[in-house]
Amino acid sequence: MQVIPAIDLRGGKCVRLVEGQPEREIVYSQEPVEVARRWKRAGARFLHIIDLDGAFSGKPANLDTVGAIIQASSLPVELGGGLRTTSIIQSALDMGVERVIVGTRGLESPRWLSQICQKFPYKIALAIDAREGLVATHGWAKISQTPALELLSRLEGLLLAGLIYTDTARDGTLSGPNLSATREVAQAAKFPVFAAGGISSLKDVKALAQLPIAGMIIGRALYEGRLSLAQAIEAVRQGKGAESGF
Repeated sequence: MQVIPAIDLRGGKCVRLVEGQPEREIVYSQEPVEVARRWKRAGARFLHIIDLDGAFSGKPANLDTVGAIIQASSLPVELGGGLRTTSIIQSALDMGVERVIVGTRGLESPRWLSQICQKFPYKIALAIDAREGLVATHGWAKISQTPALELLSRLEGLLLAGLIYTDTARDGTLSGPNLSATREVAQAAKFPVFAAGGISSLKDVKALAQLPIAGMIIGRALYEGRLSLAQAIEAVRQGKGAESGF
């Protein structure tokens, strides 16, 4: 099970958005590259990067910063935010991104999602962002009428690297993860599931480590010192065995 620190980019800075709302931005660093180096020193083996500008505009806006992070940290990276065309996904992979996270277009165009999974097998992770059980899209600005669990039934046979499940009402709030919803998704999914949203303490990490998930993505709790990355990694190691890839 992996413990993956999150780096959210907006305007070239490292930030967090409470519940994904742009007006509730918290800036943690003007130097995202140094943040990546810090997580590597603390034991990170993978980085989760979201281009928030790209998520809101529909087109990546921080690729130079992502490239600098990859070069400086030498860590594998998954990248999401505005990656909505095959050519942009190809460019991201060519620059060294390990896997690409797709959300809005992948959910709105199942045929395109199938095509990119065929073209880039096991290099695509699908973001399932939900609020009160319903899938959110367009940088979480739109809430669909599709239940997250219903969506899973449409993904049979896709060559996905995994699913990233985020409870948007918990993200950036430090209110604790939605354990019951995460468990339901993990049990229903036929792909590795990574949980995100609300993780605030070692207790949360240990609780998630008991679920049938492949890993967890942690943001604000790490930046505010409520939880150390080394502590989280050790807690998972003790609870589930050594971290592994997928």
